[in-house]
Amino acid sequence: MIAIIKYNAGNIQSVQNALNNLGYESVITDDKATILAADKVIFPGVGEASSAMKYLKERKLDEVICSITQPFLGICLGLQLMCKSSEEGQTECLGIFDTPVKLFPPKEKVPHMGWNNCTELQGPLFENVELEEDVYYVHSYYAEVCENTIATCDYINPFSAAFNKDNFYATQFHPEKSADVGMKILKNFLKL
Repeated sequence: MIAIIKYNAGNIQSVQNALNNLGYESVITDDKATILAADKVIFPGVGEASSAMKYLKERKLDEVICSITQPFLGICLGLQLMCKSSEEGQTECLGIFDTPVKLFPPKEKVPHMGWNNCTELQGPLFENVELEEDVYYVHSYYAEVCENTIATCDYINPFSAAFNKDNFYATQFHPEKSADVGMKILKNFLKL
């Protein structure tokens, strides 16, 4: 069973739809026992960091997430909340990845929205993914490149397009909205 963590964020239904299209059943839940019993956990989201963290802390889901040992995938806001902190609302986040999340400087159009590539791909998430295949992004904040970065993108400045640390994976882009390449990345996660 795949658990999709329900919290104060949008875009969760499109992740479930993508899983359905791949032939996988999932449940959208904020129940701790269900999340901990799942084979895989997905932490997607579009929203605002401080209100999302508040929701997680009120339900002690922050503790649950940090204790998970099964394969875990954060998407977009999910990736950002897995970092150390976010400039959005000056938010202390989960700290799984020891890097801050910053607001893009207003040198170009923000948010970074639409199709862009990933480079420097590493690890099982990107098995059979061609270098520089375009994926779909929508974000105004970015995670800096750090030792856990497994893919990068360059928009205004280089940032982490994906992370991995132990069982924790995360993508800044939306695999569920990234056509065939996104489905390939989701399938690679589900095979872990």
